Amino acid sequence: MPEAPELDAAAALLRDHAAGRVIERVDLASFSVLKTAEPPLSALAGKRITEVGRRGKFLLIGCEDLHLAVHLARAGWLRWHTTNPKTPVRPGRSPLALRVVLDDGASFDVTEAGTKKGVAAYVTADPESLPEIATLGPEAGGLSVEDLAAILAGSSSRLKTVLTQQSVMAGLGNGFSDDILHAARLSPYATARTLDAEEVTRLHAAIAEVLGRAAAALAGQRLDRIKDVKHAGYRVHARTGLPCPVCGTDIAEVSFAEKSLQYCPSCQTGGRRLSDRRMDRLLK
Repeated sequence: MPEAPELDAAAALLRDHAAGRVIERVDLASFSVLKTAEPPLSALAGKRITEVGRRGKFLLIGCEDLHLAVHLARAGWLRWHTTNPKTPVRPGRSPLALRVVLDDGASFDVTEAGTKKGVAAYVTADPESLPEIATLGPEAGGLSVEDLAAILAGSSSRLKTVLTQQSVMAGLGNGFSDDILHAARLSPYATARTLDAEEVTRLHAAIAEVLGRAAAALAGQRLDRIKDVKHAGYRVHARTGLPCPVCGTDIAEVSFAEKSLQYCPSCQTGGRRLSDRRMDRLLK
């Protein structure tokens, strides 16, 4: 799922390429993507793109008095066309969800791979009025040490859960949270409220370090390169069985229904392997 650093990079590219241009029309290829009826999607036609930003995992495209808010879910992404394709947009099995056509002949697509459709688009005068955005917590990358300490002290959840729960702190997902916990030398299973002051400080520094490193790597990348660069930069996430870049121990994994987390047993859990219920069942 796209997280804050890659969405920031995508927003910067759209600002460079689309800001100041007028939307000619928005073509909908997947009717399930549009989650609002009023204002209609057609209301964006004739609006100038004035800003492009991000809130949590939402991409926000400001169009004068309206916004197009897009959540890319697990498999959504963007594609830029210097020249708008001549083939008409039609509903079907294509990855295309919607296309924004600009007045200078360029366009950009919102796409979604796979069969599990979760990409969502909203047209609104006020993004903060959308329940999906109004319920977001503060941006993870903008938290002070004191803010983070207060969040952790009030939670009995595991650290992995706290870092990825958007109503608690917004912008992080499965990938960067794994790398943050590794950088902080903390177990993903640690209970949030049990962290001492030094551990909170380490976690705060790790959030800044990992997000900062990702932002630097992704800055200026083309849309079709952002995901590859992001994955190449992971230290532990998606690296099961490979050596930890700090100590050389094989990276371990815990699997869930549709996702998994990765960690270094030596750096994060004192050499212990975390319980993996799926593997435990297989080994019985």
